Amino acid sequence: MRRRQGLAAALAALLGAWSGLARAGAQVEEPLADAVRTALSSAIANAAPPVPEFRDTASRLAYLRWLGEMSQRLRKRQPLWLDRKEFLQTVWYESRRAGLEPSLVLGLVQVESNFRKFAVSAVGARGYMQVMPFWSRLIGDGDAGRLFHMQTNLRFGCVILRHYLDRERGDLFMALGRYNGSRGRPEYPNAVLAARRNWEWRDVAGEAPAVPAGNAGQGI
Repeated sequence: MRRRQGLAAALAALLGAWSGLARAGAQVEEPLADAVRTALSSAIANAAPPVPEFRDTASRLAYLRWLGEMSQRLRKRQPLWLDRKEFLQTVWYESRRAGLEPSLVLGLVQVESNFRKFAVSAVGARGYMQVMPFWSRLIGDGDAGRLFHMQTNLRFGCVILRHYLDRERGDLFMALGRYNGSRGRPEYPNAVLAARRNWEWRDVAGEAPAVPAGNAGQGI
């Protein structure tokens, strides 16, 4: 029994240490081709407000159901409804704008900053998505202080992760490693992918009712 308790304590300590390391991770500054720099700068500079638009009422209702469910899951970390709504709306907008799943971005935010807007790592990464200040110089206006602005931070983080995904030809494991500055190592990607499960959502309410097997093709 004591041996099991000791093992459990050791595992808890290891997980706690990894949790701190995850938030201390950092993207590595690498040379960017002019075309890539221009494309990333353009993606950051387009300061469209995070106002969701929908092609039809069903899509809007699906979004509202997602917002309600995610708000409940986030409530312990962000007690104020208006703060949760603004944050989730921005995550939804910026993740979809970058071609990412909102659940992936929320999982990454959980691991990187535990949803702390003003988090700063030991190596200087900032904000919700722990963006390194050099990105402001490479593709922004040079003002690293703006990385504490919610939409700016989420936009930078999503655009950077999209960039890494493209570099790794869609390999999410390797792209997450690049994001953390630990490419090829499993700890960080595994942590983010595990956290993503906390934010996955299936819109059961919006699905068409299943057709009973005996009535298939009978036009009911």
